[in-house]
Amino acid sequence: MAKRKGRGPTPKAEDRHWHAKRQRARAAKNARRTGTPTLGPGGREKLAEARRAAEAAVRGRPAGARRTDGEAPELVVGRNPVLEALRAGVPGSALYVTSGTDERVRESIQLAADRGIPLLETAKPELDRLTDGAVHQGIALQVRPYRYAHPDDLLKGAAPLIVAVDGITDPRNLGAIVRSAAAFGASGVVVPERRAAGVTAGTWKASAGTLTAVPVARATNLARQLKAYQQAGCFVAGLDARGAVTVADLEVADGPFVLVVGSEGKGLGRLVAETCDLLATIPMPGRAESLNAGVAAGIALYEVARRRGA
Repeated sequence: MAKRKGRGPTPKAEDRHWHAKRQRARAAKNARRTGTPTLGPGGREKLAEARRAAEAAVRGRPAGARRTDGEAPELVVGRNPVLEALRAGVPGSALYVTSGTDERVRESIQLAADRGIPLLETAKPELDRLTDGAVHQGIALQVRPYRYAHPDDLLKGAAPLIVAVDGITDPRNLGAIVRSAAAFGASGVVVPERRAAGVTAGTWKASAGTLTAVPVARATNLARQLKAYQQAGCFVAGLDARGAVTVADLEVADGPFVLVVGSEGKGLGRLVAETCDLLATIPMPGRAESLNAGVAAGIALYEVARRRGA
């Protein structure tokens, strides 16, 4: 009977490919090569949580029962979109990267690191799954869900100035309106909860960072919320081509005031228009039939601010 040979000494942990120590060493080596930092203490738990949130963003629902605002994280994918979002200050909760060889990816990694956004090295198949097969070019930014204010929180000061939007479905238009609201001292912006644009990465970019200073609130029913503002002592004026006065003649704008902006083309909804105390128009001697909602809001807010002595 042949003598069986022994297996020899037990290999060291770092020599066993399946051992956790070997895997950590390999991840550290890859991180040094790609410029992507490894996960720190508690990193695995953070990675799992971020991935669950990203998957929830793809499914269009929140990750976990603790969320009460009904908002899911948004994923921005692609080298140029991610870089532009980070340059614009879009708040991120995680940056997924498969490699750091592209110059745009390296800049995105640096911007994220400067702002304390977790950098997560992810294999391409995993990123394919997280982005639901989108063309991600090896990088994706998970945008932190926006925390909406309550509409009553905008009633600050002796003479609050509130901007309400009706029928705005383009997040970039909403961002432009927020930017004008910030420029002319508005207390905040109110948007309908349904069938309207919310705060997305596009809104953040269009607002040029002013979303950090101007709160956005959501109203379940905009017409009902306008009535609540009226009961609180606010005068409500809507922008409409059928307006009886021009925005330059809004003498009531020097007190508690709500300006309602409708969408381009459709304007204000019937119930919202009927709720307004009056309708105001922007004179247009040129050939344009209507103005972009963001432009119209900027013109009207300028006149309101001038009236208020801002």
